[in-house]
Amino acid sequence: MSRKPSVLITGASGEIGHALISRLAAGDPDRPIVTLDLNPLPPESAAKVRQAVNGSILDTALLDGILAQYEVDRVYHLAALLSTRSEFSPALAHKVNVEGTLNMLEFAQKQGESHGRPVVFFYPSSIAAFGLPGLAVKAKAGKVGEDEYNVPTTMYGANKLYCEHLGRYYARHYKQLAAETMSGKVDFRCIRFPGLISAETVPSGGTSDYAPEMIHAAAEGKRYECFVRPDTRIPFMAMPDAVDATVRLMEAPRARLTRTVYNIGAFAPSAAEIAEVVHAAFPKPDIVTKVDEKRQGIVDSWPADVNDSAAREDWGHAPVYDFRSAFGEYLIPSVKKRYAGG
Repeated sequence: MSRKPSVLITGASGEIGHALISRLAAGDPDRPIVTLDLNPLPPESAAKVRQAVNGSILDTALLDGILAQYEVDRVYHLAALLSTRSEFSPALAHKVNVEGTLNMLEFAQKQGESHGRPVVFFYPSSIAAFGLPGLAVKAKAGKVGEDEYNVPTTMYGANKLYCEHLGRYYARHYKQLAAETMSGKVDFRCIRFPGLISAETVPSGGTSDYAPEMIHAAAEGKRYECFVRPDTRIPFMAMPDAVDATVRLMEAPRARLTRTVYNIGAFAPSAAEIAEVVHAAFPKPDIVTKVDEKRQGIVDSWPADVNDSAAREDWGHAPVYDFRSAFGEYLIPSVKKRYAGG
């Protein structure tokens, strides 16, 4: 049991969780970290946390046990059913992504009420929360703001958008008809991430994974059939910048924040521009276009780029990696090393 201010990270066994544990443990070693995930933590991460709980965000009894043991004042709610699986299992996606998030918001509300100060709650949303009606509108829209085109076409995007509203409700309007003010116990902070590219993990078939998939296939000497058109364009970001943005937002003074949900971006290359970089880095990569119309339709509904001026002004969002350095200095060298001699 710890009555010291503690951190809870759900979905901690994923790569964002892995990087976040390292960052938080180094930055504040005296603040206990508790994790909750269906999967066990990698040993290097487990060594940095106070307790690694194996279980589900749908298990309210388990959450009540954590509530009783720890004084959690920061929650990083990373657990989710991701986009591709959500589209095949929409009912399960709703249960995990919406009901699970509701459980975590209730957890934070109870913690805030019990120890008398707001629980800062981080929620990772996605460009999947957008839904543009066609390519002509997408081309004309340019950099899309947070409050534009919020008509997602996927179950994952619908889940994310609704949970953004749930978070705002808990932060500003929770039980607004009660005799006393109940809101303000949850300090909800959300980032809509672009496509994330990582040097540490193999792409898992996500809708935006055509960028890293090209590189992994080239490094292995395999043929790659790109499932989007060469002119396809969406925003991307290197994983270290995504983790840095998360920490920056969580550390920002509440008074400086003008929104609960923020866009962030870094670079927005076309699929053809990504292929050019791969061709320059590897000898004769075998990349062809074989459009998957269903996946293409989803990517076409996402913005070509996002307006992230609020994040830059409110809490200093400043990605280190641009398109060239993200691929040339971060992703490609790591992928080459992974497959060297393989």
